[in-house]
Amino acid sequence: MPVPRRTRLVALAPVVAALIALGCVSAPGGEAGSGGEQRPAPTATRTTAAGEDLEGTDTPQEFMEDVGDAERVAEAYWKAQFKKSGLEFQPISRLIAYEQEGEVDCGGQGLGLNNAAYCSAGDFIAYDVNWAFAAFRQIGDAFIFYLLGHEYAHAIQLRLRIQKEFTIEQELQADCMAGAYIGDTERQGSLKLDDGDLEELAAGLEAVGDEPGQPWFAEGAHGSAKQRTRAFDNGYQRSLEPCGVS
Repeated sequence: MPVPRRTRLVALAPVVAALIALGCVSAPGGEAGSGGEQRPAPTATRTTAAGEDLEGTDTPQEFMEDVGDAERVAEAYWKAQFKKSGLEFQPISRLIAYEQEGEVDCGGQGLGLNNAAYCSAGDFIAYDVNWAFAAFRQIGDAFIFYLLGHEYAHAIQLRLRIQKEFTIEQELQADCMAGAYIGDTERQGSLKLDDGDLEELAAGLEAVGDEPGQPWFAEGAHGSAKQRTRAFDNGYQRSLEPCGVS
């Protein structure tokens, strides 16, 4: 597999807004409202202070290339892992980009803006393309690989019939699995991280931990900043062993 193009990450100022809405949806039935794969190009443009468009840096084309690379790398990684265990792998059915709230339906629930989610109903990952593109420009391209890795991990949990008692357990495991997928593919030479990528991702994870005082057993809890960072780093450094994937 060719090594995906990697670029140096840019400043992390708006990381909280970009990551805090990361969604993980598991619904019992239904299909995507679109009826098929959607790949609209981001509508955001990069401009100078004078209003002139900038070309060749963090463009929509680069963004879409990274999305495609992230999907292919995640699919190849999990296919290889399943093969090692003698299991048959089935990739997700679709990766759907959407632009409007409620445009994509997951089990009767419309997905909102500023979000990315895995939906077991229809077995797809969907994301707000303009939100993701803004995060790509503000945080860096490594964010896209984390984003797809985390959501793809939820698809793997479903395939392996992993169902934790509490949301936080499911989410921290997905962070660990995302770390393993990035770390393993980097060590294999299928992915190259630039200097600063891991620091940016770590800062992002620290920024999106649950609010202090959030009960760990609360529905929708994802884990504290330390828990999320530790889960991702465990997977990145030690592969799937600390993730409890079986």
